[in-house]
Amino acid sequence: MRRPVVAGQFYRKDQEGLSYQLKDYFDVSVPKEESVKGAVVPHAGYVYSGQVAAHVYAALPSAETYVLLGPNHHAIGSTIALSREMWSTPLGNVGVDEEIVDDLSESMDVDETAHQYEHSIEVQLPFLQYRFKDFKIVPVCMGLQDEETAKEVGIILANALKDRDIIVLASSDFTHYESDKVARENDNLVIEAILELDTSKFYSRIHERYISVCGHGPIAVVMETTKALGAEKGKLLKYATSGDVTGDRSSVVGYAGIVTV
Repeated sequence: MRRPVVAGQFYRKDQEGLSYQLKDYFDVSVPKEESVKGAVVPHAGYVYSGQVAAHVYAALPSAETYVLLGPNHHAIGSTIALSREMWSTPLGNVGVDEEIVDDLSESMDVDETAHQYEHSIEVQLPFLQYRFKDFKIVPVCMGLQDEETAKEVGIILANALKDRDIIVLASSDFTHYESDKVARENDNLVIEAILELDTSKFYSRIHERYISVCGHGPIAVVMETTKALGAEKGKLLKYATSGDVTGDRSSVVGYAGIVTV
């Protein structure tokens, strides 16, 4: 059992409190996007990024399985790591899609240590649990996030997920600890590349401007995988920075909610 490690820090640790917290974030008017293949969602504390994430989850259709890709902030375990364990949150337990994990394990390691302390996938689960019932997950933690690796993982996933009822989610925040003005300028550049599903432009702009998108590998994988599965473009549903919550515009983190369709 993979137990929560940031409950009580990033989100409420009690079931009632967490449900109330999520209900507040889902008080948004977002049309459902039935053709969604994938999405990009933030993974900060809910008080900062919860409403941006809710814009994405409110738009998602139900699926049998959600493939969740997150960066490995702690650099522990395998560089591309699957999890086979059941995941627990204050809202209950979520099982993995063992059939897909078995297929992917021919090309990726199953390594629970990479997931043990990593929050980027964990924080997505309560949103899914609030919206949907009877779904499974495939957690993938990425320590390697270069363009070549992302494209390789995208091919592997696309081959394994073809003809399955899945949605692929990338967990990432955008610019870290720049002024609100700089964060918005930088993030607009990389968001433009994501909306075009142009992975090479995405990496080029990150490298040119040293833009601190912590989950750039997972985002690139979502672009590559969903293009192979029929996505033609991305749609920005919501953008915000931590300064919108704190009022401090001098040093912010950027958050984008994007779907690929």
